[in-house]
Amino acid sequence: MLAVANVLFFVFHTALIVFNVFGWMHSKTRRWNLLTLGLTLVSWLGMGLVYGAGYCICTDWHWQVREGMGIHETADSYIVLMVRKLSGWDPPIELANTVALWVMVFAVTMSLATNIWDWRKRPRA
Repeated sequence: MLAVANVLFFVFHTALIVFNVFGWMHSKTRRWNLLTLGLTLVSWLGMGLVYGAGYCICTDWHWQVREGMGIHETADSYIVLMVRKLSGWDPPIELANTVALWVMVFAVTMSLATNIWDWRKRPRA
């Protein structure tokens, strides 16, 4: 069961990251993208006040599953683990965190801009 959960976390978490980065591009997904970005920021910043800045509840749960499987994670973040699994490269944590932060800033900016654009051009009753 834990092995299935591990795979599901890889698929879900990676898909969530991809959606957070690119979900603003399609008008039908923009509102959902703004919601998932907001939830991610609540985890990073809000829960981060208690657990440390950049805390991700998905990563925490995934690490718990992997610990239950006897895998003692050496990656300092999910981004490091994802890059390692997909490419074999083990990026420095500082680089991974910096890129993640700037990609998040870009995605939030684009999501806000496109959602405001859609809201302004929506016909009024």
